[in-house]
Amino acid sequence: MLEQFIQYLSFEKRCSPHTIGAYEHDVQQFIDFADIRVKGDLQEVNSFLIRGWIVQLIDGGISNRSVNRKLASLRTFYKWLRKEGEITINPLAKIQGPKNEKRLPIFVKESELNTAKTSLLFSSDFNGVRDELMFELFYQTGIRLSELIGLKDSDVGEQHIKVLGKRSKERLIPISPQLAQTIQLFRTMKRKMNIDSMKLFTRENGQDLYPSLVYRKINAILGTLTTSDKKSPHVLRHTFATHLLNRGIGLETLKDLLGHANLSATQVYTHNSFAQLTAVYSQAHPRGMHKSK
Repeated sequence: MLEQFIQYLSFEKRCSPHTIGAYEHDVQQFIDFADIRVKGDLQEVNSFLIRGWIVQLIDGGISNRSVNRKLASLRTFYKWLRKEGEITINPLAKIQGPKNEKRLPIFVKESELNTAKTSLLFSSDFNGVRDELMFELFYQTGIRLSELIGLKDSDVGEQHIKVLGKRSKERLIPISPQLAQTIQLFRTMKRKMNIDSMKLFTRENGQDLYPSLVYRKINAILGTLTTSDKKSPHVLRHTFATHLLNRGIGLETLKDLLGHANLSATQVYTHNSFAQLTAVYSQAHPRGMHKSK
């Protein structure tokens, strides 16, 4: 049944490979815990068994957030089973996950991403220009890692890029003239190296990028710029959102740029922006909070 469920996620739901991998891992973990061996065992699963799994996960040091993600995977699986007629009662109907810990997005300070600093990090060869372009696209557009890897050359114009996000939802993101120039430079280098690919980003041999390569590159770049514990492409997405909010962009506009399905996902960044505003007030106002006794 798991194999059929994965096909459903791939072809009907059109989930990303990363999401499919997470669903498969989570559901398989529960199947192993519940000792489900044949199709009929699925009918025997009840809320007590699922609560036992939750307790085991928490006792094993799994965070509440990760437990809730696993439950979300299992809910999707059991909704699909009921849709397919394999079960009559959904055992997760009354299951509530543990309360998530409040965790603010980590971002890099504007001063740490000064152009004078970042431009010195990259060489002028193929890999250097490509890595700089990847870094700038993450920071200037807020796209996800999977979106960057899947970005087609034909979807990149002089003033915007067209991004295919989650659930195959398209969105347009404006780009600066400087970023457009870097894109054109990289395209020219690809032509000179006879690289023929539908994708904007490739390796020197013309083959597609893969997630771990991009992650390593961005991790190394951020390692020279910030002391933050987390250094990943997603940190640059958080940074993009936080810096725009700090400079006055509206939440609805930011929601569209990030490709969020609803505003609640975007509102998490307002906490970081408020912290920034508080710091500015504390330093700038004659009776700022740091001066109070």
